[in-house]
Amino acid sequence: MFDKIEAVVRRFETLTERLADPSLYDRAAEMRQINQERASIEPLVIKFREYKKLVADIEGNKELLQTEKDEDMRAMAKEELSELEKLLPAVEHELKILLLPKDPADDKNVMLEIRAGAGGDEASIFVGEVWRMYRQYASSRGWRVEVQSISEGDKGIKEVIGTISGDKVYSRLKYESGVHRVQRVPETEAQGRVHTSTITVAIMPEADEVTDVELNMNDVRVDVYRSSGAGGQSVNTTDSAVRLTHIPTGFVIAMQDERSQLKNKEKAFKILRAKLYDMQVQKQQAEISATRKGLVGTGDRSERIRTYNFPQGRVSDHRINLTLYNIDAIMNGDLDSVIEPLIAHNQAILLQGEGDL
Repeated sequence: MFDKIEAVVRRFETLTERLADPSLYDRAAEMRQINQERASIEPLVIKFREYKKLVADIEGNKELLQTEKDEDMRAMAKEELSELEKLLPAVEHELKILLLPKDPADDKNVMLEIRAGAGGDEASIFVGEVWRMYRQYASSRGWRVEVQSISEGDKGIKEVIGTISGDKVYSRLKYESGVHRVQRVPETEAQGRVHTSTITVAIMPEADEVTDVELNMNDVRVDVYRSSGAGGQSVNTTDSAVRLTHIPTGFVIAMQDERSQLKNKEKAFKILRAKLYDMQVQKQQAEISATRKGLVGTGDRSERIRTYNFPQGRVSDHRINLTLYNIDAIMNGDLDSVIEPLIAHNQAILLQGEGDL
């Protein structure tokens, strides 16, 4: 275990030395790659140094207790030793977490897709509220949100697709994919009965078009047509709308939000690449989950993962039997109270298969 960490430390030092080479600034791609690798292992290096210092301080205080004759010094050493030994288990646990295998998609930005399911207008209204919830959460973490496509209904949003960019976005949001169920009394319900509606959320890691997805253009049919609905002067006057059909998978991406056909095509291909990359990720997750029973996983888009019960002020995540009574805070973007237990659950399952320090 420690040999593995020492190897990572040596690699970190090598990368640091390479960054000090002035000629590297002439090779932007190489410098970016080195910076990314160094940043990915730096938390482990910092924590290992903290661990080694803590162990050394513990040993130093033990030695002082054996050799020191002054009672006041011994009392101080004993008190400090007790405090240091209390810190050690937490640091060891953090070190184990940092040693767990990394999801290669964790550092990626995401494509977020939210669709209304069962429940008519009430489902569309909830799509808008959940879209706002994710935007608020993104804002709290300093992430950037950009709408790619939105389809509005009479009383809400039928479907919205957006990108969320920032630091380790996928690592935080990847467990949000699935069916989200809402239970409440609709405004149109005269007798006060609670109705149940559903929406689907898909969190897809954004694909790097060069390295992540090999897209054969012969597999894609591109159709252009005139956009429809309320809009600018280009509506119904130019063939600005684009529809992509990926023949092997049957994915159909239609885009008409932009006035420019080129921009609509770029957006459509961006979504298609994310969907194809997401298929790869789902397959990998399914294989991992098959060997690690109890992992939350991110693959099953049809799984009912969460219920938002407004009359009871309750949010329940069914995968880990988590129930929280802070629905207002969650709907306002306080998603960490749900996300942190999901991450901790998966880490606990993974740690079961790892050795001790």
